[in-house]
Amino acid sequence: MVVEAAPVSNIALGVTRVLLDCGFGPRELANRLSRLGLTISDLDAIVVTHEHSDHSAGVFKAAQRCDLDVYLTHGTLAGMPGTHGKLPKLVVIDSHRPFVVGSLEIHPFPVPHDAREPVQFVFSSGRCKLGVLTDTGSVTPHIISMLDGCDALVLECNHDIEMLTGGAYPRTLKQRIGGRFGHLDNQASAALLGAIDCSRLQHLVAAHLSIQNNTTELVRAALAAALDCDANWIGVASQEAGFCWRELK
Repeated sequence: MVVEAAPVSNIALGVTRVLLDCGFGPRELANRLSRLGLTISDLDAIVVTHEHSDHSAGVFKAAQRCDLDVYLTHGTLAGMPGTHGKLPKLVVIDSHRPFVVGSLEIHPFPVPHDAREPVQFVFSSGRCKLGVLTDTGSVTPHIISMLDGCDALVLECNHDIEMLTGGAYPRTLKQRIGGRFGHLDNQASAALLGAIDCSRLQHLVAAHLSIQNNTTELVRAALAAALDCDANWIGVASQEAGFCWRELK
């Protein structure tokens, strides 16, 4: 996912583009960025949530190829594959302390997930806030406080509980996914929406959907019920196409 911000006074001039996680090699990353009218060289930095390969496998290669700064926690760095010796800039972040990249102020926050030091992020332009929450097995009070009052959300809706329970996955995998350090189900994500202030919400995109254990229709129904809105207003990111640009005003 690419986060883009326009100029903000007292932070930096110009447009800032930050890539959140990178599980692909440079070629596939370039293909996906081209759909958004971008190239890898248009990016300013990569921000990493955790070390699982679908989020981190391409980080170091992309950073080395295009001279990108990488921001991640100490635990995530310790668990990352590959070598980072040739990276232009590697910044180890505190999971509770905000940092600045260009015109973006980025607020990390820890989440319960089966990784070494996983975090998610709120991106602020000084005027608008985008909250991102994927790869967490449960919702904590701190998560609620961090996502309260955002202008846009990208929110994990990994699975439908009944589909996961009745599906073909091994029992141990079902327990991992549905456990408190696994992934959020549709109803848990809907409950989160009911616990935060959504009065400023301009965009909501459901993400990290399981192909085997969820459907777009179930996700939209659950989230629309929580927000009392039309189900078609809910955006859904696909594994192949992601989602298109969204503008915050």
